[in-house]
Amino acid sequence: MKKMLVVAALAICSFANAQKGTVLVGGNIGYSSETRDYGNAERKSNEFSFSPKVGYQFHENWTVGGEFTVASSKDDQGVNEYKTNSFKAGAFVRYTKPLSQTFAVFADLGAGFQNQTDKSYIGANYAKSKADGMYIGVTPALFINMQKGFGLNFSIGGLGYETLNYDNNGPDVSNFYFNFGKTLNIGISKNF
Repeated sequence: MKKMLVVAALAICSFANAQKGTVLVGGNIGYSSETRDYGNAERKSNEFSFSPKVGYQFHENWTVGGEFTVASSKDDQGVNEYKTNSFKAGAFVRYTKPLSQTFAVFADLGAGFQNQTDKSYIGANYAKSKADGMYIGVTPALFINMQKGFGLNFSIGGLGYETLNYDNNGPDVSNFYFNFGKTLNIGISKNF
């Protein structure tokens, strides 16, 4: 039994040490589509997002790097249509705790700048608005090492705060979210 514990401890330490001084490349891609049929009318919504990140693992458990997200959504309600394009760029710090050679848990703390453009086509009328702001968030996740530092990341939500300040005397929007269990994100990452 003692030998098995020593082997397990060495496996955990070797997994952690193998990552020190490496470059982490990873991210998420998301797409959702929804169609609602109201009998005499139909509503279609589509959303796409791409969120890569690159970091440097300077310690067995710590990684620091940059991240950005590009997202686009469209809500077609027949006569009315709403489009949103958004961009986020910032930095993140990650703390990773290996559980075994295969599994690790980590938490990302990310913060940065964001901007958003909204377009509304209401009947024959067109309106466009732009906003800038900031974001900060914490996302805990599970990492599954598939092979030599390449693996899958699973998260089920996070905690964060965002602001958007619209141009031309538009509204100032602030959003606090706590969405554990409401979302599921799957991503990939690779240490080089």
